[in-house]
Amino acid sequence: MNKSISLAVGFDQREAIAYHVFCQSVIDRSTVPVQFMPLAENTLNEYKEMHTDGSNKFIYSRFLTPYLMGFSGWAIFADGDMVCQADISELWALRDKTKAVQVVKHDYQTKANTKYLGNKNENYPRKNWSSVILWNCAHPSNAVLTPEFIQNQPGSYLHRFSWLSDNLIGDLPIEWNWLAIEYPENPNAKLIHYTLGTPCFKNYANESMSEQWKKMHDRCVEGFDY
Repeated sequence: MNKSISLAVGFDQREAIAYHVFCQSVIDRSTVPVQFMPLAENTLNEYKEMHTDGSNKFIYSRFLTPYLMGFSGWAIFADGDMVCQADISELWALRDKTKAVQVVKHDYQTKANTKYLGNKNENYPRKNWSSVILWNCAHPSNAVLTPEFIQNQPGSYLHRFSWLSDNLIGDLPIEWNWLAIEYPENPNAKLIHYTLGTPCFKNYANESMSEQWKKMHDRCVEGFDY
């Protein structure tokens, strides 16, 4: 029985503060130990990024999670541009061993054509499904997710979980991947996802649900004497 939670978190140096704010929000509310695994590009020595698209540095490395876990046990993947407002063990408790992955199955059309750093923000099937993944790393259907396999698959194939049959993709409650700006403000959101832009970027500093992020940012630097 797992006594701690393995949490892989997307890391991009351009918004490194977002990673630390998210981790702080998880630590503050968790009732069990959490092992953080930053998906920093410079640490993934066995994976060479072959894709030329994508708005962040972990857009494809997230699919390495089962491989990095030795294809054993369970893990959570989450984008770094989030704030956790609940005990992450509540999400962990939703593990369903009959599923290879569990995700929030968003069905929406974006409100914005561009997002942070001027990146294009296009609509596509299963958009944002892969931004929070509860991974059954030991599931035999995930054994294909080697570095070489991921390097050679198009983004559409990976982000739509096309290596899986639909019955192996389980559901998570939408509160565990609440899209700020795209969705109405929700005080009951358990994970707020700043998918269009983390409030660390000036263009998103005062957008919907930004106060929760800024409060957690202040918590991160609490006690620092500048």
